[in-house]
This record gives sequence, C-alpha cells and structure tokens, in this order.
Amino acid sequence: MRVTVLGTGTSQGVPVIACNCEVCQSADSRDKRLRCSILVEQGDTSLLVDAGPDFRQQMLLYRVANLDGVLLTHEHADHIFGLDDIRSFNWIRKAPMDIYCEKRVAENLKTIFNYAFAENRYPGTPQMELMQVDGEPFLVKGIEVTPIRLYHHKLPVYGFRFGQFAYITDFNRIEEEELAKLKGVEVLIICALRKSIHISHLNLSEALALAGKIGSKRTYLTHMSHEMGLHAELAKELPHGVGPAFDGLVIEM
Repeated sequence: MRVTVLGTGTSQGVPVIACNCEVCQSADSRDKRLRCSILVEQGDTSLLVDAGPDFRQQMLLYRVANLDGVLLTHEHADHIFGLDDIRSFNWIRKAPMDIYCEKRVAENLKTIFNYAFAENRYPGTPQMELMQVDGEPFLVKGIEVTPIRLYHHKLPVYGFRFGQFAYITDFNRIEEEELAKLKGVEVLIICALRKSIHISHLNLSEALALAGKIGSKRTYLTHMSHEMGLHAELAKELPHGVGPAFDGLVIEM
C-alpha cells in the first residue's frame, strides 16, 4: 500500500489569506499546506479521502490519472467543495464516480450539488454514485475499508482504516469501542490543529496522547493551522516516531 498526503492544512489552508505571520511567509515548502486529503493506492486501485477546494490542484500536482472512489469524512466545505472537478474522471472512466459517505453527508451533497442530481441534468455536470457508509467495513476493488466513528465537536464524522494504516482527522472525541478498531495500526495520520485547546479539533498534546494510546509505530500530524508553527521547529519538538506530515509526503507499507 502507498499513501500520498495531498494536503495537510486546515479549512483556510496555509498560507492564510492576508496573514503576515512567519509560517504564512515561510519559504519552506513544508509550510505550504493545501486542504486535507490523502490518496491510498494498492495494486491498481486508487482511493481518495476527501475532495476539498484544492482537489483540482492536487490531482494535477501529483499527476493522479485514475480514481476508483472518493471517501468522505464529513460534509464541511474544506472536505467536499472540489467534487465538481470529478467531471474529468467521469470523462476518462465514462462512468459516475463512486462517493462513499454516510446518509447525512449524502443528503447534504444532494443539496449543495443539486445540479448534479437534478432529474434533467445540464450536460457536463459531475456524475456521482452515492455509496452509503454505515459503520461496517466494506471493500472497494480489493481494498478493505473500516470506518471509525469520530466526533467533530457534536458532529459525527468518519475516519478510515486501511489494513495497518489509519487516517483520522477533524475530531476531538472518540469512544472506546471505536478506539479498539485502531488496535494494531502501524502507521497513523491524526489531526493536530494547534498547540492551544480548540472546540472541535485535537490540539497537539491531545493528538500525541491519543497516538500513544493507539500505539502506532509511525505517527504523522495533519490538519495543522499556521498557529502550530514552522514545520522545521515543530519536528524538533516531537517525540520519536512522530512527525508533522507535509504535502507530498509518500508513505509506503
């Protein structure tokens, strides 16, 4: 399995518009963070987790020529607003794109992208086949996906486990029975918004504590705001086996 980290930023990305802080002005490419997304590849199967506003840029930057499905963690703009651009994959595949999400998210997609689900669709609109995720493991062309229930403040969202790898972002609470589903994970990507407490995201100390509880051999932090500080400085502060992810990071398993 190969995981490419396509984006590690928050809903605003980094740099933030009109911000003059040292992170937003940094010349280090690792401090340039597009909206959160990963690409999971195994054999000939490619799955995307989340398609935010930077989706088109990410597909071009990392030369993604094939997608077999898109998994959505939740319906916030920074995780879905790039879905209009799946039109290119519709054209290549001559088929709708399978979008895996829970029922609430699907209903929101039908509202936000109403033109894509209209009875008489305008020619060229994106084609999506909504595939319901209900918490049970499922297969996508040979890749087993295990949904992990998380809470983004009060909003239920999903993280996903793929074999020995797990991706959990945009949350600040997980119940013990869901935590048990992460047992044995060797590589973990987990959100860590900033160092101070936040109402709906793990902060750095909370992310480190949870990663320690999970016991992954390698842990990478994602969904980092400019308030987290410079990549190079953050990397020095973290314990062995933990590092800040960066856009373009490739993890082989």
